[in-house]
Amino acid sequence: MAKVRKAVIAAAGFGTRFLPQTKAMPKEMLPLVDKPIIQYIVEELVDAGIEDIIMVTGYHKRSIEDHFDQMSADLRENLIQGNKTELLEQTKKISDLANFTYIRQKGPYGNATPLINAEHLVEGEPFIFAFADDFVGAQPSRFKQLVEAHEKNSGSILTCVETDNEADYSKYAFVTGEDRGGIIAVDQIIEKPGNYEAVKSKVASVSGYLFEPALFKYLHEDLTKLEKGREFIMQPALNRMATDGLNVWGLIIKNGKFYDTGNKLEYMKTVIDFALERDDMKDEVLAHIRKKVNNSQG
Repeated sequence: MAKVRKAVIAAAGFGTRFLPQTKAMPKEMLPLVDKPIIQYIVEELVDAGIEDIIMVTGYHKRSIEDHFDQMSADLRENLIQGNKTELLEQTKKISDLANFTYIRQKGPYGNATPLINAEHLVEGEPFIFAFADDFVGAQPSRFKQLVEAHEKNSGSILTCVETDNEADYSKYAFVTGEDRGGIIAVDQIIEKPGNYEAVKSKVASVSGYLFEPALFKYLHEDLTKLEKGREFIMQPALNRMATDGLNVWGLIIKNGKFYDTGNKLEYMKTVIDFALERDDMKDEVLAHIRKKVNNSQG
């Protein structure tokens, strides 16, 4: 089975829910304490063995390219003169994480467009597809779990989490199929079913996918038939793949917690969670939260 070496990150959205902050700063560059969201995703990909990362961006995302480029001579000199050796080394490592390629997104609105744009760079290999503003916190990481599952089960694999939150049925796609011990042999993907009764499943498909290149044939079929004004999404192609007998799996991520940082409230919760995981600040952050709670209670 071919080794998974490549990843595609969709990072072309406008981040309108965060305006005016995202007028000049891409939402993917919003910080989680001291690192932008997209860096966490890149580091997780590299830890899973990814060597080549293709970022599908827009005209307003130049700061993402700058972030993963070599640091400027001025910044390097400033850190050297300030004897900030640790920060210097941390910053230097960013550009060496992987081989980065950037392409501009073009085509209809929808989550399948970045895939079509990156097809020629994937070059017929299995690859990971991720969004740049949400992820699943897990140990081992979701991408490591996807790669390990792919080594045992040929086919395309979706990141899944179990949920019984009724609101999630209006946010995410849900999968149905035979549960083979933590991995679902998917027979159907239902996008935003609305409620549990409509799908009879508690397994939600969230951010992160490992795709076989067979997907592109189905995406091109959908693109040629796409009606004007309709969203170009990948779920119908995945459903047809499953119907045609190609393996489509839903991997329930072990010890996984889904973070949607494209949402203001969920972003703030994520920042707090990440701060509370850091030994250098968790005690003071927790003390501050407790103080605020106590003050609010009179």
